[in-house]
Amino acid sequence: MRTSHSLTVLSIFFLVGAALAQHPAAPATSVMVVADFHMSNPGQDLHNVTVGDVLTAERQTEIATIIGALAEFHPTIVMAEWPAEQASERYAQYLAGSLPPNRNEVVQLGFRLAKAAGIKHFFGIDVDGDFPYGAVTSFAQTHGQSGLLEAANKEIETFIQTQTETLRSKGIAATLRYLNDPERLSHDNNFYRQMLHIGEGSEQPGVDLLTGWYRRNFAICANLIQNSHPGDRIVVFYGSGHAFLLRQCIAETPGFQLVEPNKFLPE
Repeated sequence: MRTSHSLTVLSIFFLVGAALAQHPAAPATSVMVVADFHMSNPGQDLHNVTVGDVLTAERQTEIATIIGALAEFHPTIVMAEWPAEQASERYAQYLAGSLPPNRNEVVQLGFRLAKAAGIKHFFGIDVDGDFPYGAVTSFAQTHGQSGLLEAANKEIETFIQTQTETLRSKGIAATLRYLNDPERLSHDNNFYRQMLHIGEGSEQPGVDLLTGWYRRNFAICANLIQNSHPGDRIVVFYGSGHAFLLRQCIAETPGFQLVEPNKFLPE
């Protein structure tokens, strides 16, 4: 009986192995999340980098070099921080040569890379979301926690100043490499986790802030995943504040693999 049972088990393993050989696992979807900065200076963040005119000849030469380097990844899809309809319409205009000069990073990096790669459709995957920072500030001010917020914001301001100086003295490529350093991205995510200190009992503005922030980034990542296929090579341009969570989402999702942009960005 034992011999018969062993043969039966071996037969099952053989059949399963044969089935897997006939249906190999789907190729992984490779995703490069490129943390970027607002090149058109919209001033919509809590802290904003000072950026000169990226349409100057010098900056355009820098961007051309960056696009050439990222093109070595051979992307099949490019995505960025715009709503879907806006990105699709403007990319069609860009390809047709009818889009007016635009300093936005989606155009300067995303559109240019997609065009260089011969991609006909551009994916905007942004999702709006709540960021109730005012409630966090109010609670901190009335519960003796203003110092915590001041320290966290001071650290971010130091980062912004470093980014501004890097851009001024070393250029766009060096700034992107700085923004995409994995250790720096992990460290910068500490700001959001610090918000968990702000709250008490049933009143939890810090939790509300993180819940909204995480929900927005999960929704963005869902758009990315739902517009991809096995074997795709995707480049995603997004503001650096989102990069940590988007990278984490990709790295932890079965069938996806994260690609480091600093392996491609020029020195």
